[in-house]
Amino acid sequence: MLDRTYKALSLMLSYPAPDWQAVMPEIAGVIDADPRIAAETRAELRRLADGFATADLYDLQESYVMLFDRSRTLSLNLFEHVHGESRDRGGAMVSLIETYRAGGFEPATSELPDHLPVLLEFLATRPTREARDTLADAAHILDALATRLVRRESGYAAAFAALLQLSGSQADAEAVAEMLARPDDDPTDLRALDAVWAETEVTFGPDPNAGCPQVRDMLAAMDTPAPRPMNRSA
Repeated sequence: MLDRTYKALSLMLSYPAPDWQAVMPEIAGVIDADPRIAAETRAELRRLADGFATADLYDLQESYVMLFDRSRTLSLNLFEHVHGESRDRGGAMVSLIETYRAGGFEPATSELPDHLPVLLEFLATRPTREARDTLADAAHILDALATRLVRRESGYAAAFAALLQLSGSQADAEAVAEMLARPDDDPTDLRALDAVWAETEVTFGPDPNAGCPQVRDMLAAMDTPAPRPMNRSA
């Protein structure tokens, strides 16, 4: 059975498109009806969805790119926050793809498998306990992203607050503090961004040495072997 709240949040965190704007009232309605999310957070998400439905599409797209594509510390590719640029990312990505396929899920997108909206779309098809435990494993990432978005006064922070509430867990304070200790990127500093994103190619393929405890924990609820991720193309 499809969990419509996970699907709604997946769409809300996806790149803005014309048809995306048209479904915002329905997305807000789905979230409004979910008692797992606190009333205050539901109200914030409704305001966010209402704003998305009426705002200029190009402004929304520019804002999305500046937040999530030009700010590595806000990357929606979860393994970016686990592996960074290490070679382990490729193996983790392969294992995640295999997890999706084992669950009968084939992402129909150009996004990377660890892209949060893609993961949420997959979790929408999984048993409630499994989906909740998977989010719980990533709680420190979600918490850190929420905090960074609050600092930037972005309404997207409410989506991450909702995901934390759906996880039913508290993020590890030390892990969150470690992530927040990294300085925020300046999305307007193109020279610095070019330097940061100049990286070696990530390859996909078998790697007997791939994996790390954090990724293993994050995917344990999916009954998958350890993996390795990568990077989003804007």
